[in-house]
Amino acid sequence: MISKYRELFNAQFTETKYQEFKDDIASDFNYMPTFRLGETPFFISKELKKQLIEGCNEVIAFIQKEDFKSLSNKSLELNHKVPNEDNHTTFLAIDFGICEEDGLLIPKLIEVQGFPSLYNYQINLYEKFKNHYPFLSELTPFINNIEPQEYLDILEEAICNNHPKENVILLEIEPEKQNTKIDFYYCRRDIGIPIVCVTELIKKGKQLFYKNEKGDEIRVKRIYNRVIFDELDLRTDLKLNFHFSDELDVEWAGHPNWFFRISKFILPFLKGKYFIETTLLSELKEIPKDLENYVLKPLFSFSGTGVIFHVTKEDIEAVVEKELYILQKKVNYLPIVQSPDGKVKAEVRVLCVWKKDDASPTLLCNLVRLSRGEMIGVKFNKDKDWVGGTLGLFER
Repeated sequence: MISKYRELFNAQFTETKYQEFKDDIASDFNYMPTFRLGETPFFISKELKKQLIEGCNEVIAFIQKEDFKSLSNKSLELNHKVPNEDNHTTFLAIDFGICEEDGLLIPKLIEVQGFPSLYNYQINLYEKFKNHYPFLSELTPFINNIEPQEYLDILEEAICNNHPKENVILLEIEPEKQNTKIDFYYCRRDIGIPIVCVTELIKKGKQLFYKNEKGDEIRVKRIYNRVIFDELDLRTDLKLNFHFSDELDVEWAGHPNWFFRISKFILPFLKGKYFIETTLLSELKEIPKDLENYVLKPLFSFSGTGVIFHVTKEDIEAVVEKELYILQKKVNYLPIVQSPDGKVKAEVRVLCVWKKDDASPTLLCNLVRLSRGEMIGVKFNKDKDWVGGTLGLFER
């Protein structure tokens, strides 16, 4: 995308250097992430950055509509409803595939989530890339050109809301077994809050507590929620001392309801050049003849679970709960990242934080996934190189 930096990076890249880069990440916690680390950043031109910002602003304008909550209440009826919902989401992740349409490059909205992503890992990934490729300090992963410390300050404010760190927890299901635990480790180190499993919470009246390393019971005043209900519903083996639907005297950094409200549920409502034709299956008047041009997706799954890429008429007819699925037009991802042997596709996730009293979210950082397969997910990229999770870098 920015040929100067692509040529510089590729000229300096070696497999040995890639291994040293991975070892550098692993050295922080004596732990290598279980997801594949992409070899290269994605160098994003000013024009593409402008398009990404425009696309994000159109999504945000829809979420800011006065009737958004009434429009998205159905998403809670179909799933879970947690009490004490706040006025707006704290976290917003907006995914764009870098596509080709009518011979032109254009980002297309693939997904949107009112849920936190790898906010802490991505800023540390930037530092690691600079360690091994010092010229990358000329670029920034931050959309508004802030400095790393300012980014961490914004993140800390969103997560902690001025509570003492010991009273704020990162909550997850068996965090040590999650693919995203590298992000939890960086969050604990950089923000200073403990990581707690859902099974470790103790409920007393309307209050929640956890035990610290000394065994003392500590009151939980705010939860940085990383629990996906999809997974929680499947884990019938877990014994919880509380329920998410309980009336609790606790604040949420990322209230669980926003995971459902801001999800694939809103895709059928979004119209415009950055959006893909999407139909709720229950609203589908007839099954398209050219199903090879469509993909079938469950509304509320995570990490690509349940997506049918080569969809058939039988697949659609077999869906019982049709209001829980969408049929979406396929888009033409443009292989754009020049690797040593061919070009690679990219998907950019814009990471936003919506401060409590702000009128709208702030576009902050990003996450990029590279792919050589039909789709971005891991199963489509097994045994391939120059794929996986990485970072987009902008010109300053």
